[in-house]
Amino acid sequence: MAILVDEKTRVVVQGITGNQGRFHTRQMLEFGTRIVAGVSPGKEGQQVEGVPVYDTVEAAVEKHGANAAVLFVPAAGVKDAAYEAIFAGLSLVVIIAEHVPLHDAMDIIALARSRNAVVIGPNTYGICTPGKAKLGIPPNPIFKPGPVGVVARSGTLSYEIVSSLSAAGLGQSTVVGMGGDRVVGVDFVSLLKRFEQDPETEAVVLVGEIGGSAEEEAAEYIKQMTKPVVAYLAGKSAPPGRRMGHAGAIVERGRGSFESKVKALTEGGAQVASLPWEVAPLVAKALGR
Repeated sequence: MAILVDEKTRVVVQGITGNQGRFHTRQMLEFGTRIVAGVSPGKEGQQVEGVPVYDTVEAAVEKHGANAAVLFVPAAGVKDAAYEAIFAGLSLVVIIAEHVPLHDAMDIIALARSRNAVVIGPNTYGICTPGKAKLGIPPNPIFKPGPVGVVARSGTLSYEIVSSLSAAGLGQSTVVGMGGDRVVGVDFVSLLKRFEQDPETEAVVLVGEIGGSAEEEAAEYIKQMTKPVVAYLAGKSAPPGRRMGHAGAIVERGRGSFESKVKALTEGGAQVASLPWEVAPLVAKALGR
């Protein structure tokens, strides 16, 4: 099983004829993703890696039954592209771009919720279900199919932790990058609920960081979970009040600090690793392997 994407997901790539769209379309196809169409206005009739290109998402839906989109579109064009995908009836929209204006992101997410669509991102590496589908940019070789769900705010930490899980023989059910911005489409709780309900996910890894209250909110839900959760948090040495990379990674008046998150997660029943390479051994122990 998996959450959100699998081998049946029919993907449209918006911005497919750009450099990033072309490169990652090839990578996603090699991963096994079922890309049925691309969209680049004014480029209809072309092909990219054998994928037909259309002017509109609506055409991709009508001709190929697309039900998910991944956007390789510059930040300024993300709102229009995401609106087009949502109005065309797609159930999942993955927004890779960073620097999407805050109010654009808020408008996109509000529209998606009103139409029962799921937005991943902005500023995300995407979502991967090993052996089935990838919508996004992570390197293909690090993934291995298995029973461990991963949800994260940080991309590079996700890659490091997924690599260590795979090396330890602990494959992944689905790996989701929430996105590093202040406003994103999915949160830890919504994804933890999906992993809890997925019969083939046996344990979950949560990769968090300082700033905001997402991890504290996740800790409350973890108390109800039947599956073990192992967490790792970035930002232990970050000074309070200083923006550290991600727009969401800022501590304000003690709220969202490393210490408060570790305390909440531990009290919620999660095991918190001190270093990234401690995650895989803790997961193996939790699974009795």
